[in-house]
Amino acid sequence: MAKFFGRFEHSLDDKGRVILPVKFRAPFDDGGFVSEYQDGCLALWTPEEFEVQSEAMRQRAATGRSDRNLARQWSSAAAPVELDRQGRMMIPNHLRDFAGLGSDVLVIGAIDRVELWNRERWDEIVLPEQERLTMGEDG
Repeated sequence: MAKFFGRFEHSLDDKGRVILPVKFRAPFDDGGFVSEYQDGCLALWTPEEFEVQSEAMRQRAATGRSDRNLARQWSSAAAPVELDRQGRMMIPNHLRDFAGLGSDVLVIGAIDRVELWNRERWDEIVLPEQERLTMGEDG
């Protein structure tokens, strides 16, 4: 299973493409899948990990209407992606809109996935938690 760590700042070009950092590329040689994810970011999954996530959503959909609707939304918004020779991938419009991606994109290694963030959203949602790392869990 591929593991992803690190933080990179990249730009979204005028065609809606973002460069995937070199250290993240090898697991995506056969493409990947990008989807809406928690806290308003996008998740980029390897084909193998996307299969794991799809199965979890399928099982969750059997538990009730709310979970079925969540699975429907997640699967209908997910899109396959391929890297070009320069390591760029196209992010579909609906996913760029969901994540509020503009010209600057944070590309984050998030252990089992790569996340794509709007910088301001990252600063608002994730950055405040940094204090827990510097001061410890108990504050």
